[in-house]
Amino acid sequence: MRNTHDLTRGGVAKTLVRFALPYLLSCFLQTFYGLTDLFVVGLYNTKQVTAAVSTGSQVTHMLTVMIVGLAMGVTVHCANAAGAENTALAKRVFSTAVTFFSVLAIVVTLGTLALAKPITMVMKTPSQSVEDTVSYLRICFLGVPFIIVFNVISALFRGFGDSRRPMCFVGAACFVNIVFDFVFVGAAGLGAAGAALATVLGQASSAVFAVISYTRADLGFHLDRSSLRPDRISLLKLLRVGVPISLQDGLIQIAFTVIIVIANSRGLVFSSSVGIVEKLIGFMFLVPSSFLSAISAVTAQNLGAGKPRRARRSLYCGIAVTVSWGAICAVCGNLFPQQLVSLFTKDSAVIAAGSLYLMSYSFDCIFAAVHFCFSGYFCGCGRSVISFIHNIISIVLIRIPGAVAASALYPDTLYPMGWAAPLGSLLSALICIGFFIYYYHRERKNEV
Repeated sequence: MRNTHDLTRGGVAKTLVRFALPYLLSCFLQTFYGLTDLFVVGLYNTKQVTAAVSTGSQVTHMLTVMIVGLAMGVTVHCANAAGAENTALAKRVFSTAVTFFSVLAIVVTLGTLALAKPITMVMKTPSQSVEDTVSYLRICFLGVPFIIVFNVISALFRGFGDSRRPMCFVGAACFVNIVFDFVFVGAAGLGAAGAALATVLGQASSAVFAVISYTRADLGFHLDRSSLRPDRISLLKLLRVGVPISLQDGLIQIAFTVIIVIANSRGLVFSSSVGIVEKLIGFMFLVPSSFLSAISAVTAQNLGAGKPRRARRSLYCGIAVTVSWGAICAVCGNLFPQQLVSLFTKDSAVIAAGSLYLMSYSFDCIFAAVHFCFSGYFCGCGRSVISFIHNIISIVLIRIPGAVAASALYPDTLYPMGWAAPLGSLLSALICIGFFIYYYHRERKNEV
C-alpha cells in the first residue's frame, strides 16, 4: 500500500498540526464562501432576502454536515487499513462506500426536492421570505450529488493521511462560488436564487476536481466496474462509525434550527441577527472542527499500527490547541461584537440584537473545543456512539429547553438564549471526560 502520508511516525504535535492545517484551510474556505453568499446578498438586497438565505443555508448546512459525518466511516476504516498496510481492505471499504453513497445521493436529492416547501414552513420563515427560501433550497438540493462525491473522495484521502487534496477541492469550489455570487446576485440581480446557483456550481467544480484527483492518485488500488459491489461486513463497519456521527451532527443542527425557528417567529430583526451570528460562530468553530477530523484520522491510523499511546497524545495536543483558540474567540466575541456583526449588515437593529447574542454564544467555543476533540478520538477508536450519546443528552437537557425558556422569559433580547449552547457543550465535555477515564483504566493494563 502506498501510504506517503504516514501519521504513525514523527512528533505527535507536528504530525497532528501538519494534518490539521490543510483541513482547517478547507473548512475556512467552505465557511468563507458561505459568508460570501450572505455578504453579497446583504450588499445588493433587502433583509427579507438575507433572512431567506440565512434560513435556507442553515438547512443545507445541516444536510451537508450529516453527509460529512456519514463519510467519517470511510476515513476511519481507510485509516485503519493504511496503518495496518492492508491494501485489500482499503479497496473493499472504498468500493462499498462508492456503491452505498451513489444510492444515497439519488434518494436524498429526490426527497429533499419534494420537501423544500414543507421544510420552509417548518422553519417558520417570515412570510416576506418564504418564496425566496423555497427557491434557494430547491436549487441547492440539486447539488446534493456533488456534495456526496466530494466528501466521499475527500474521506478516502484523509484516511490515507492526505488532507491537502481535499483542501484543493474546496479551493476550487470557493473560487467558482465567489465569482458567480457577484455575477448572479450582483450583476444579474437574481437574489437568493442567484446565491444558490453560485453554490451549486462551486460544489460541481469541487466534485469534478475530486474525481480527477482520485483517478491520478497512487493509493495502491483503483476501482473498476467489477469491483463496485457492496461488501456486507464493510458496509456495517462504515455505518457503525458513520451513522452515530451523522445523527449527532444532524441533532446538533436541529438544535441550531430550533433556535432559527424561535428567531424567525420573533420577526426579521431577530431572524437576520441569529443567521449572521450562526455564520460567525461557524467560523470560530473551524479550528475545533478541523482537529476533530485530524484526531480521528491520526487515532485510527495509530490504532491500526498498534500504537494506542500515540493516539491518546494526539488527543491531548488537540485539546490544548483548540481550547486556546476558543478562549481567543470568546474574548473577541465580547470585546468586539458590534464590529463583527456589522461586517454582514448595516441595519442598526440587527447589529444591536446580534451583538448581544454573540457575546454569550461565543463562550461555546471554549467548551465545544473539548468535546470536539474527544469526539474525534472516540470516532477514531470506532466508538462514535459515545459522541452521539453526549450530544443527545446535551440537546435534550440543555440546548433546546434552554433556548426555548430563555426566549419565553426574555422576549426582547437574544443574550440569555445565547447561553444555551455553551452550557450544553459544558455538559458534553464532562460526559466525554468520564467515558475517556473509564476506557483508559480498562485498557491500560492490556497495553505493552
